[in-house]
Amino acid sequence: MAKSIPDLFGSKVFNEKCMKEGLASDTYKELQKTIQEGKPLNPKIANAVAHAMKEWAIAQGATHYTHWFQPMTGVTAEKHDSFIEPVDGGKVIMSFSGKELIKGEPDASSFPNGGLRATFEARGYTAWDPTSYAFIKDDVLCIPTAFCSYTGHALDKKTPLLRSMEAINTQALRILKLFGNTDVTSIKTTVGPEQEYFLVDKDYYATRKDLIYTGRTLFGAPCPKGQEMEDHYFGTIKSRVQSFMNDLNEELWKLGVAAKTEHNEVAPAQHELAPVFSTTNIATDHNQLTMELIQRIAKKHGMVALLHEKPFEGINGSGKHNNWSISTNTGKNLLEPGDTPYENAQFLLFLSAIIKAVDEHQDLLRLSVASAGNDHRLGANEAPPAIISVFLGDELNAVLEAIINDKPYDGTEHKLMKIGACVLPKLPMDTTDRNRTSPFAFTGNKFEFRMPGSSSSISGCNFVLNTVVANALREFADMLEKADDFESSLHSLIKQTLKDHQRIIFNGNGYDDAWIEKAKKRGLLNLRTTPDALPYFIHEENIRLFETEKVLDREEMESRYEITMEEYTKVINIEALTMINMAKKEILPAVSRYSKELSDTCLSKCQLDAQMDVTYEKEMLTQINALLKEAYQACSELEEKTNALHTIQDFEKAAFFVRDTILPCMDALRKPCDVLETMTDDKVWPFPTYGKLLFGIL
Repeated sequence: MAKSIPDLFGSKVFNEKCMKEGLASDTYKELQKTIQEGKPLNPKIANAVAHAMKEWAIAQGATHYTHWFQPMTGVTAEKHDSFIEPVDGGKVIMSFSGKELIKGEPDASSFPNGGLRATFEARGYTAWDPTSYAFIKDDVLCIPTAFCSYTGHALDKKTPLLRSMEAINTQALRILKLFGNTDVTSIKTTVGPEQEYFLVDKDYYATRKDLIYTGRTLFGAPCPKGQEMEDHYFGTIKSRVQSFMNDLNEELWKLGVAAKTEHNEVAPAQHELAPVFSTTNIATDHNQLTMELIQRIAKKHGMVALLHEKPFEGINGSGKHNNWSISTNTGKNLLEPGDTPYENAQFLLFLSAIIKAVDEHQDLLRLSVASAGNDHRLGANEAPPAIISVFLGDELNAVLEAIINDKPYDGTEHKLMKIGACVLPKLPMDTTDRNRTSPFAFTGNKFEFRMPGSSSSISGCNFVLNTVVANALREFADMLEKADDFESSLHSLIKQTLKDHQRIIFNGNGYDDAWIEKAKKRGLLNLRTTPDALPYFIHEENIRLFETEKVLDREEMESRYEITMEEYTKVINIEALTMINMAKKEILPAVSRYSKELSDTCLSKCQLDAQMDVTYEKEMLTQINALLKEAYQACSELEEKTNALHTIQDFEKAAFFVRDTILPCMDALRKPCDVLETMTDDKVWPFPTYGKLLFGIL
């Protein structure tokens, strides 16, 4: 590494240092207001900013720029335009205007829109998000942007996130004002997303159609060793993997991504990367870059990164733990309990709002992480169940119980918990053990939302989380602003809120089957699959919620519902077609050839000596032929049902059809094929087994 890490960090980012160097003092101050306070950019300074940005980018070797955005495809999108501008004499100059910086017009015709516009209405607009720094990737200046239609409807994942951040900023400021806090001018949610992924050898990957087309193995018998020895977790990182991680860190640091932690995860070939917290929209941009670079750099090291939630059957899948908190522009974390009655009461009010929001909007939080891939992972003794609950830890839970029941808290201090009149017991950062089975756990000064899948954008869960908490804070502010006695009303509000929403608090083992029945008695939702969860998005009360907070309107919600339901269907349809292809063209022919080898061996033995024992060959042939027949019939059934799927026009009916009909048929095909793998000569089996995939990186 030629440069020191501090010099390397952010070297490909048009950050504050670059702005100070390239902009006039008054222009820089005006831009900082936009970045720090979310104020609109003054068009008068846009040209100056664009010029400085262009000069910096060209000095870095960039020849093109792009408005880098996040459509509803789940990946990023970019259209590159060069800086060249023709002039007289057949020459060119390098030009970049404020108008080009602020607004772009990519063709939007082929991006998912959920019925927001007709196919022939292709116009879409990208709008610069000045709160997220521009950066250079592959010698292209990338300008983070939002993406919307000609009518102003959001066509991307960033727009609702930015709107939700404004919603929670507005309502949280109202709350702080009630506490007499006048020095805070903006409030932002912050996120630190942990990213899990698998690494497999590139040569093995290239021979498996299922990994190429779907990102997960659709066939595969367990190998003799899995993760049961628990020796991979935090184990010594293999040299090849460490070399990849070193290169990954360097590229991420150049882009200003504060990659902090790296380690082996539970499953063989599984790893994790975690960054330092940053503002939510920036964290979202950085996570998209992280996923892209993980995949790109792995290939340079002869490996392929798998970001699917469940690449291997019977092996832990991959999630993306979304560590979420709320911070002020003065550096205060609003989820820190603090040491004074003022801070304690403020903390408890925000905590109560979050508990209320999670309880009342379990459906929205669940659907925010719903996907075909995540359905394989949630509740599978490796990830939180599909049931939403909040973990607080024994000590904090005891404090809340004391408030609810107006009883003294018998912990580190024995006193009556009267809001505004006493100091909470000192709550250490690690006052309780970390509950890895909880979907939404308080971990000292933040909440860890453990349900998002490894391949998904964190924008979805965060714009929902921001919105529902903003709505709870709105209700609190409406009530307290009218109160004659603030302290008394505050105490009553916190006490009643905690009492009303106790059912969502669960400090036990979320993997325990008994919790499912217990949660049902509490009235908690158990939305096990994506089609179970997604319809809640267009329930009237949820549409009203998002419209109230100005995050999404009815048309945008209906479009997102259609897009996500169709995506679910498309993903499983591709998987089904891939299974049919692999079974018909690879597995069945290979096993048939192997059965011929057994048959020829049996006949040769009998011809040599009629008394020679051929029990092995005969029994193997009998079993293999029975399984071959079962697999062929299951393949034919899956093909028939897949053809039937293609005749269903209604996107809702199609989604439920793949869940209730296609998936069981896929399971029926996989079962005999996986058994056949265990009975077939490795030299004959048409693609690498789990043993090679999981333990093939030396």
